[in-house]
Amino acid sequence: MKYCNRCLYPQNHALNIIFDDHGVCSGCRTHEEKYSIDWVARTAELSSILNQYKERPGTHYDCVIPVVGTGDDFYVVDIIKNVFGLNPLLVTYNTHFSTKVGVRNLARLITELDCDHMMSTIGPDTVKEIVRTTLQHFGDIYWHVLAGSQTFPVQVATKLNIPLIIWGVNGWLDQVGMFSHDDRVEMTRKVRKEHALRGFDADSLIGLSDRLSRKDLQAYTYPTDQQLESSRVRGLYLGNYMFWDSQKQIESAIERFGYETHVQERTYNTYESIHCAINASVHDYIKYLKFGYGKVSDHVARDIRLKRRSRAEGIKLIKEYLPVKPEALAVFLDWIEISEKEFYSYIDCFRDKNAWKKDTLGNWSCQNSPANQDIKNMTGEELQVTDPRSYLETPVLETQHYRDPYILLGRSYIDETNFKAIEG
Repeated sequence: MKYCNRCLYPQNHALNIIFDDHGVCSGCRTHEEKYSIDWVARTAELSSILNQYKERPGTHYDCVIPVVGTGDDFYVVDIIKNVFGLNPLLVTYNTHFSTKVGVRNLARLITELDCDHMMSTIGPDTVKEIVRTTLQHFGDIYWHVLAGSQTFPVQVATKLNIPLIIWGVNGWLDQVGMFSHDDRVEMTRKVRKEHALRGFDADSLIGLSDRLSRKDLQAYTYPTDQQLESSRVRGLYLGNYMFWDSQKQIESAIERFGYETHVQERTYNTYESIHCAINASVHDYIKYLKFGYGKVSDHVARDIRLKRRSRAEGIKLIKEYLPVKPEALAVFLDWIEISEKEFYSYIDCFRDKNAWKKDTLGNWSCQNSPANQDIKNMTGEELQVTDPRSYLETPVLETQHYRDPYILLGRSYIDETNFKAIEG
């Protein structure tokens, strides 16, 4: 297994990655573009595009912005509304895995930035059956979140005749350099299916469970080509036009809007994924069990590229967090109503044999991991740390634990007297 000599990303990254002659990955090379782009010119280019959508006759909303209440969401909404002057409609696909801090941050986003908001909540039994089905057949418990969050905004845009959707960063560009910033890739049906959903669209679930019909999967069914052509919907990534730096963006949200942070089980990053009880816990644990790396690897890679952490520090953090079995697994298994043995039996079918080995007793061990790499064998291309930063832990308004039950629906507003996620 090869690992990037700079950011430590593995060769078997799920989004695909390539290495150059210096052993540096495509994600690192694409990140370098950020320092040569004229971002002032890019911002002017974006302004020219957005001006075409402002205050269209007979309409109220200028654009749709998908949100879940992350710090990056605060950045996107603030930029689009208060810098460029558009009137956005915020939309949220309900993951069913909300945390208290996540509910409050979403309510804080809607309240502080004073935006209209729409949420899609699918019936709990339907969601559980989808998760059971995708776990068994795809080795994935997060398919419904990715499919729903990238379908609902487009459904809303086409039905309400809002031809512009603003997304944050293009993750496939930012992580592995699948595209260049100069490509200005937009969000499309093709991008969603091939990259976000790994080729499994809603139709892929038909026939896998006798409890799921096309009607049950309507929330995950992308608008037709005819609908898209009629509405002329396009999806722009803000990260193509502005230097994307999640850590700085979220620290601004902490200072300006009171964004709350929270510790996580499987990574040192206290800013991201905290809205979801399984994203950086069970979902990430599955990624580790399949590929031998996890979210801590994502965060280390980005921090190294931004010259905030050394390779040695990165390996130390990966060793600390990567093998952690999350306490949140017990809550998930109770929610989905399967045993731990059954859970592992599904995942074992999807383990990458380049990363995992099975002994004669049936026990699995991770053989190839960034945590096992000898830094002395990594030569050249290391970046010097010039902007060391740590992740802040803010006070939280309510106690929160990894074994807390999921919140289906919580408050959609927040003030000094009514701040609790689900009760006053």
